[in-house]
Amino acid sequence: MLQFCRFVCMRFIMAILTLLMVTLIIFTLMELSPVQYGDRCLNYMRFMQIPILLEEPVIIRWVNWVENIFVHGDFGFSCVLRKPINLLLGTKFWISLGLCLSSLLLAYLIAIPVGIYSAIANRRALNGIIRFFSYIGLAIPNFLFALIIILVFTVFYGKTPTGLLSREYHDVAWSYEKFVNFLSHVWIPVIVLGWSATAIALQTVRALISDEYRKPYVTAARARGLSGQQLIWRYPARHAFGPIINSLGFDLNRVFNELPVVALILTLTEAGALLLDSLLRSNDQALASAILFLLTASIIGLNFLTDIILAMFDPRFRRGLYRSI
Repeated sequence: MLQFCRFVCMRFIMAILTLLMVTLIIFTLMELSPVQYGDRCLNYMRFMQIPILLEEPVIIRWVNWVENIFVHGDFGFSCVLRKPINLLLGTKFWISLGLCLSSLLLAYLIAIPVGIYSAIANRRALNGIIRFFSYIGLAIPNFLFALIIILVFTVFYGKTPTGLLSREYHDVAWSYEKFVNFLSHVWIPVIVLGWSATAIALQTVRALISDEYRKPYVTAARARGLSGQQLIWRYPARHAFGPIINSLGFDLNRVFNELPVVALILTLTEAGALLLDSLLRSNDQALASAILFLLTASIIGLNFLTDIILAMFDPRFRRGLYRSI
């Protein structure tokens, strides 16, 4: 138990140090922002009589920026949009994170049972069909799949399935009716974002289960009388889930990378759309930095959580980590 607590503390310290390093990189990129953006911010701060601390060393300004984020939860001010970044983001980042996590959940809810059955059934026709659909998922990009859905809805139903809310719910407070309306729209981006994620997860699960299912320890367990679901979940599935759980942070990053383009096509008003606009159109470095920081913090937090889960349930992972600390 003492070793496990030590491992958790070490992983937590590493996560904080990684996050601090990311903030330094993001702040450095902000300092290297184009002159036009910097002049615009300076002129606006002088006009609004906001204190300008450019005479401070860069490291001091970075410390102040990090302190505002970690202690006060303040991401600063957008000189382009003339609003506090906290007000601009609001619930938009959490909606974006929810979209990505829901897409990953959908992908693995499909990929795990189908991949396991495909790996152990050893049916050539079934494997061919699954391989075909997974290749289709990898070949058709998410933005093209979104365009196909829009075209189908427009032709057959006479309406365009865009946005996360109906027009009458855009500027009203959250309520039960607004949440139901949100759910009636959100399934489309979840399916679109989960399109390629399902294909990748399906190939991964099938390959891992197939590899574990043919190992000698499974043959020995079968010789002892184990069979069916008891054999699968106790041995090959349990050992194969380690790499799957460990890659969730990477999967989250990949899905969020696809979100801005999907948000542009489906006209979603969330953090992905704000990130694309701040990087390509308005050149709002402060807003882009806040979104990137929140995304990085989410990925680091998810990796920290998956490490703890693996250390609790996978004895091989736990023994290897204990020997390293």
